[in-house]
Amino acid sequence: MLLFSIMLDINSNLTKSAFIQLIIRWNQNSPHSSNIIPDIVWHGEHNIRFGNDDVWMEFVEYHDIIAVRYEKKENDNISWRNDYIMNFASRKMAVRLSRNCAGKALFINSKFSIPYFIALLIEQNYLQDDGNLPVSNLPFIIDNSQIPLLADMINRKTSYRLPVVYISKTIMNDNPVDVTLLANRLRGAAHVLVQKSLTQDKKLMKLCNRKNEYHGAVGIYFPDDTAGHRKYLYRASVGTDSFLLEKVVRTVMQYSTLQQLDTLYTWQGVNNALLMERLRIQRDARIAAEQAKKEAENEYLKLLDEKDEDQKKFRKQAMEEARAEADTLLESFDADMAKLQHQVDELTKANEALRYENQGLRAKLSGTEAVPVLYMGDEHEFYEGEIKDLILLLLSEALNNLPDKTRRSDIIKDILRNNGYQQVSKKRADKIKAIFKHYDGMTSKVRQILEEYGFVITEEGKHIKATYYGDGRYYITLAKTPSDERAGKNNAASIIKICF
Repeated sequence: MLLFSIMLDINSNLTKSAFIQLIIRWNQNSPHSSNIIPDIVWHGEHNIRFGNDDVWMEFVEYHDIIAVRYEKKENDNISWRNDYIMNFASRKMAVRLSRNCAGKALFINSKFSIPYFIALLIEQNYLQDDGNLPVSNLPFIIDNSQIPLLADMINRKTSYRLPVVYISKTIMNDNPVDVTLLANRLRGAAHVLVQKSLTQDKKLMKLCNRKNEYHGAVGIYFPDDTAGHRKYLYRASVGTDSFLLEKVVRTVMQYSTLQQLDTLYTWQGVNNALLMERLRIQRDARIAAEQAKKEAENEYLKLLDEKDEDQKKFRKQAMEEARAEADTLLESFDADMAKLQHQVDELTKANEALRYENQGLRAKLSGTEAVPVLYMGDEHEFYEGEIKDLILLLLSEALNNLPDKTRRSDIIKDILRNNGYQQVSKKRADKIKAIFKHYDGMTSKVRQILEEYGFVITEEGKHIKATYYGDGRYYITLAKTPSDERAGKNNAASIIKICF
């Protein structure tokens, strides 16, 4: 399954030798010892293989292209593959990461980062500038003189090869996300432009007719009109910065991965082209051998007119030997061609499988939002798995009101059975009921449990305000010294209704 793919523009500084040396350096300096191929010794070859059955790396040259595949097998029969295809004629490089897993998931793990090899390309200044923007792993701060540049991009008067992520300042004049981390996570795949000051809003709004992002919103501007523009709002609550960052990373990487690539920018495509070339050479050689055999047979026919019996016998024996040698050579050609044709067929099937997989991924993406269903809209998770658990809780409650042996009940049971329903929200609700059963005030035990569940506790006169994860939309007011014996039960019901 293809996890990530990107096409990079490479400047003239990168040579074939430098490319191979950089790949070897990437592997040998890996922080994970199990990824390192031992005993690599390179003497300038462009066609070579290193490693063993569990972890290996192979270089293949085809005219102006050098294709590299790195593969690592794990204990659970999962193979991780990194492909680097560099075309030195077009000065373009394809970088792809894939794995052979049974699942068909479209979306990348939220902590997934762009391959570190791209950071090495940036470090060595091998990436071509994108118009007036460098391709970097650092954020680009927009000062006052560069506001027109930003406005032209927002108004679609200018565009770039790569997506542009624009980060506006919050009303507190802060960044809504860690812009340095974001730029590093999107290295080589997008430009990260950051508003320098909140005071720039007025001028930018005027130039953009208020189409620009502001007050912490993040905009993603894609190169082509079909992908268009995505806007993600900022909410001032606990955890929103990391959620917003991950949403932007996923969106950019999904866009990059689903771009079409020519087959010569894939490992299978390059090897297929090599095999086709060898097959053509073999066919040409076979035609030449057949022609030689035919000429030999014509010579043999002339022997029938030979008068000298000794000469005739000698030439006949030589001709039979030549014919036998030609037949052996032709049989060898046939065997080699059959083998090459089988390899071509296998690679063609692999190419078709990858093409259909990519089409399937594109179809999935076009039928949904740019982020997983558990992250749709602008809501973010207060704790890991919260949204999924709440959805499964709602399905579980709905199941109680459905008769058995109906389509609805069977589908809901199947979803609950196959999605690892942990009942986290229900367990939290049960705990809240327990601690408020005999509530007579904000004891240290009650405060501790509420804070463990993400409530921010503040005092407001005779009352205490508990705000769920600091989000002002979700709060409950508690009496410091409740007079009603049913207060605890009512408080618990309100918390569960609002938060769980």
